[in-house]
Amino acid sequence: MQLSMQLSYAGGFRESAQQVAELERAGLDLVWVAEAYGFDGASLMGYLAACTETVQIASGILPIYTRTPTLLAMTAAGVDALSGGRCQLGLGASGPQVIEGWHGVAYDRPLGRTREIIEICRQVWAREERLVHDGLSYSMPLPEGQGTGLGKPLKLITHPVRPRIPIWVASLGPKNVAMTAELAEGWMPLFYLPEKARDVWGADLDAGLAKRDPSLGPLQVAAGGVVAIGDDAAGFRELARPLVALYVGGMGAKGKNFYNDLVCRYGYEAEAAEIQDLYLAGHKEEAAAKVPDALLEATTMCGPEGYVRERITAYRDAGVTHLNVTPVPTDGSTMAELVSRVKEWCA
Repeated sequence: MQLSMQLSYAGGFRESAQQVAELERAGLDLVWVAEAYGFDGASLMGYLAACTETVQIASGILPIYTRTPTLLAMTAAGVDALSGGRCQLGLGASGPQVIEGWHGVAYDRPLGRTREIIEICRQVWAREERLVHDGLSYSMPLPEGQGTGLGKPLKLITHPVRPRIPIWVASLGPKNVAMTAELAEGWMPLFYLPEKARDVWGADLDAGLAKRDPSLGPLQVAAGGVVAIGDDAAGFRELARPLVALYVGGMGAKGKNFYNDLVCRYGYEAEAAEIQDLYLAGHKEEAAAKVPDALLEATTMCGPEGYVRERITAYRDAGVTHLNVTPVPTDGSTMAELVSRVKEWCA
């Protein structure tokens, strides 16, 4: 397995970029750069390209509604050029609160849009012919009767470093996971339980993989959680509790929360409903307290070294290709030292 982690902004972005440069020397293979409604992700990815040498720089994620498909392709090609071929394009639908509330864009057809964006990006990067696309969500050029009528097919002026940049999709629902397995190089599931992944997503993955183009290679999977080595496993796991409550309780609304649906599929229907009710009512601490300890244990890798190594093996055995970690140094060790140890165990 390769080793990846989410970029932290806790100490400021410049400090986080310096940390990534240190961690790549310790063995970090890939860093994910998020974009919500703070700084844009692409600028930070470009900055990382200048500060690092070997680590893969991935968007985790760029929301599909915030840019045209061609701008997504141009952005990925630009970061790929700046980094010498180290860009990975992570895409996701985000959620209606951010997309409609912050960007003022209708949250519609997420699966169809993602499918079209992947197709368009690959056409742009390949530069085999001028871009022509006629889809339900995107048409290039605009069809007759729309716009000025002056649009014409174009081709990317610059030559990308690579004719195909790896595309990852953050997906959880059955149809979206199937589409990811069919079309994308990589899949980013959140709150991934190795022991239950096959039960939850097996049929969806199989359906998508049956249609997969062999040229894409095996589906890459990035999953993991908090990693801490020590005897106070329960205390380390507590670091993940507020995040689980936020996603299960606060991301979306009743009937429109993919993470809540996932926890229900794991068998925590009553707990998921209670967490959501409390969180949406403004009782965040009470909601976090309701997150089952068993769920926290299953979605983290915290405890004595032997236990942590067993959990890493479980992820590998479940098909995870990129162990995505939030490293928490303990007993006076540094983050670089912890990353180095985990990287060794991933081999």
